[in-house]
Amino acid sequence: MHHASLVTKVLTRMQTPYYLIDKSRLLPNMEKIAHLREQSGAKALLALKCFATWSVFDMMSEYMDGTTSSSLFEVKLGREKFSGETHAYSVAWAPDEIDEVLASSDKVIFNTAQQLQRFEEKSRDHTRGLRVNPGVSTSGFDLADPARPFSRLGEHAPEDIEPVAELISGFMFHNNCENASFERFDEMLGQIEARFGPLIKRMKWISLGGGIHFTGEDYPLDKLAERLKRFAGENEVQVYLEPGEAAITKSTTLEVTVLDTLFNGKNLAIVDSSIEAHMLDLLIYRESAKMQESGDQEWMICGKSCLAGDIFGEFRFPKALQAGDRLSLQDAAGYTMVKKNWFNGVQMPSIAIRELDGTERLVRSFGYEDFAAALS
Repeated sequence: MHHASLVTKVLTRMQTPYYLIDKSRLLPNMEKIAHLREQSGAKALLALKCFATWSVFDMMSEYMDGTTSSSLFEVKLGREKFSGETHAYSVAWAPDEIDEVLASSDKVIFNTAQQLQRFEEKSRDHTRGLRVNPGVSTSGFDLADPARPFSRLGEHAPEDIEPVAELISGFMFHNNCENASFERFDEMLGQIEARFGPLIKRMKWISLGGGIHFTGEDYPLDKLAERLKRFAGENEVQVYLEPGEAAITKSTTLEVTVLDTLFNGKNLAIVDSSIEAHMLDLLIYRESAKMQESGDQEWMICGKSCLAGDIFGEFRFPKALQAGDRLSLQDAAGYTMVKKNWFNGVQMPSIAIRELDGTERLVRSFGYEDFAAALS
């Protein structure tokens, strides 16, 4: 019992706001990824655009094969902090960064045939791939849909890929987004094979990207494994997946404290955090944050920035909130820490980790110097 109370003390001492990555909640995702790799033969790369908090990379790298990126800095972070393979993709590489990209990666993936040709000579001794946009979609959000009309994400037509096919050994298809349906994934993979089959058969590896919610509750993981194994076998390719959200879903909370309450037709509680600064993706997609609380008291949880719509959402609590109450915003890992910002100079959340034995440690805090250094 003494040990448990010690942990609580550490918790109460830690200053909010902070992101709390709980390894015991991260572990089930990792185990599902490991199971899928074992059953399907596919390799799994962490998509750093979604989650790049490298203090847990030592644990994640035991269950995953490496990282994939969307910029030079992510490539370098993957190479430096995550063992295994480092895939380098960007919507466009700049001439002044390509040397460093090649030096820091195992595979480089170009977004267009034109980029591939532009850097053909420089990248000649490197494993190269090309992004292909199959034009089929799972996304309910136009903003995030790689297959939206007039998309710049990848080559669309087999006849444009054919002339450069000899220069590459693989393709990256990334067209899923929050896709929790195996049937939809299976159907789309069939459409990809129908349209690009002859080209796929000439390749050695194929990445099917991320956005497949295969660590979610009740996802038919073994069906997915069988489908990936069949795709790999029939086309004689090594399959890669690029889980982002699937790797870290439900692993992390944003811990906040109520600073003030008021009533303006609704019960309002202002917390020491900001949705625009600390969970920006929710604001962009007009989605509510999540909480595990329930009860008959309805409260709107509001951020402390001056933005009128800085609101985390409306939630129910067993009793009235008051200043000093601690709240946990759920599922705060994906597209949060990578987007956190200094809007309004609001205190940036620290980052803490709860180890598998329950102990918690602070791994990073931010202060005025960081705020000033981000500007000039």
